[in-house]
Amino acid sequence: MDITLARTFLDIVASGSFLRAAESLHVTQTAVSARVRTLEDQIGARLFVRNKAGATLTPAGEQFVPYASMLVQVWERARHQVAVPAGRRSVLTIGCEVSLWDPLLLDWLLWMRTEAPHLAVRTEVGFPADLIEQVAGGILDIAVVYAPQLRPGLRIELLIEEKLVLVTTRKRGRTVDPKDYVYVDWGPDFAAQHSLAFPELANPGVIAGLGPLGREYILAAGGSGYIRLAVVREHLESGRLRRVPDAPEFLYPAYAVFAEGADESVVRPALDGLRHAARPEQGGSPPSRKGLKRTAARGE
Repeated sequence: MDITLARTFLDIVASGSFLRAAESLHVTQTAVSARVRTLEDQIGARLFVRNKAGATLTPAGEQFVPYASMLVQVWERARHQVAVPAGRRSVLTIGCEVSLWDPLLLDWLLWMRTEAPHLAVRTEVGFPADLIEQVAGGILDIAVVYAPQLRPGLRIELLIEEKLVLVTTRKRGRTVDPKDYVYVDWGPDFAAQHSLAFPELANPGVIAGLGPLGREYILAAGGSGYIRLAVVREHLESGRLRRVPDAPEFLYPAYAVFAEGADESVVRPALDGLRHAARPEQGGSPPSRKGLKRTAARGE
């Protein structure tokens, strides 16, 4: 079977529409329809019912979903393994959401270097929907994201329940000045909770679409905003930032998403490393912090 047919089928399942699948695949709707007809001819069953609302799966289509996912994932895995570098047994590909990679991805890479040297790794940073799509398509082995949507053929594991805390560069005070408040976009769940807790901050002067950008802006220009506790702990200890007393905290859980049929010998060491990197307090200082201290000691 042509892998393109399976990819097209899965794209329609994910989007619920031949038109949206065509846009995603950068082909015409006619081409998508032709691929589906070819696939249905090969399988010998109708896979979709089309209506004004889009496309819904037939019973045969629902049965084919896990097999289509497996076909695409096995193909991508085979393609990666053919290109395994010398001295490595397998290749692992991982993607991390833009607001979660720092310092998680670096700490994970350093852990993998010492604990799983037999694995070659490839990393990406992107947006959650794209990363999950790549896991479903077999392009990524693991995606690390916030609030993932469950899809057929994928598994989700909680890595850590991160906290978002309100920090400020102001040395005193129990409230936030709207004039220097920086709204960091942590997703729709945070937006809903934030609007209830702080209706007076509905129109901030600065909105940061990325967590690291919001943090660095506050440190450079001064102000207040919600930042992940793990990445500001060092600044809280040094006094550059201060937590606003009695301000509400918001949970920001990070999850690992991977295929149900993933190669355990590849995925399990990576998940162990992610859990270690996400919870450095269980194993001492984060590897990246140790590395930075050694570099500073050498005067580099």
